[in-house]
Parts: sequence; C-alpha cells; structure tokens
Amino acid sequence: MSIIKYTSKDVDLMARMMRAEAVGEGKMGMMFVGNVIVNRAKADCLDFTDVRTARDVIYQVQGGNYSFEAVQKGSMFYQPARDAERRLARKNLKFWRRHPSKYSLWYFNPFAPCPPTWYGQPFAGQYKNHCFYEPAAGSCDSVY
Repeated sequence: MSIIKYTSKDVDLMARMMRAEAVGEGKMGMMFVGNVIVNRAKADCLDFTDVRTARDVIYQVQGGNYSFEAVQKGSMFYQPARDAERRLARKNLKFWRRHPSKYSLWYFNPFAPCPPTWYGQPFAGQYKNHCFYEPAAGSCDSVY
C-alpha cells in the first residue's frame, strides 16, 4: 500500500530530487526530503491543494519559481536516477515516515541555527544542515 499513487516515472523523478537536494546528507537525509515530497502530495491545504503526485510537487511553481531549487539550478537533478535512490523513493512512497520530516511540508538549509518558525510554520526538527517545518496546528490536518 502506498501513501500516494505513483508510477515508475514518479519513482525516478523523486529519486533524482532526493539525491539532488540531500545527497550530502546520506540516505537518511534523502529519505527526509522524500517525506516532504510525499507529504505535499498528500496534503490538501495551504499551497498544496492542487498537487497530488510526486511530479506535481516537484514541478510546482510558487511565486514565479519552482518550489525546489534543484529543478532550476541543480545539474544533479537532471542526471538519470540510480537504483539506490529509486529504492529509497519507493520506501517513502510505501509509507516510510520519521521525525523530523514525518509531517513536514517544508525544509531549508539556513547556514545558521534553525529559526523557531519559518513563514509562520513551527520548527519540527533538524537533520544535519536541513531544518524541517510542519504546518501550524489546525492549518493542515490532511498531512497527519
């Protein structure tokens, strides 16, 4: 059983994004990025009411830019998916969820301590260089 519907192309795309965004943080860091992708597709709230697949999430444009910087700037994102990252993506899609990204919809690398909120959303936790943020209480029950 999966959290969201997906195809083999979705797995490849998600694997590429996970690697591009977090390869330097190892398998766990890539899994946390995968959680955020799945959570955004599952969420039916805030900025995520019109995204339902990994592809929708990864290519979502907000404020004139892609939501994930790797789509615009990441040469690693445009390299073929590798089997190791495909396995991680499938694991995410089949319900792997863990703190700090278990319910997170956002993450970023601040190059400084993680702020307690980010655009009004509470800090969920940190893994290596990435800070993860969950939706504020009552603002997005569909992610839980």
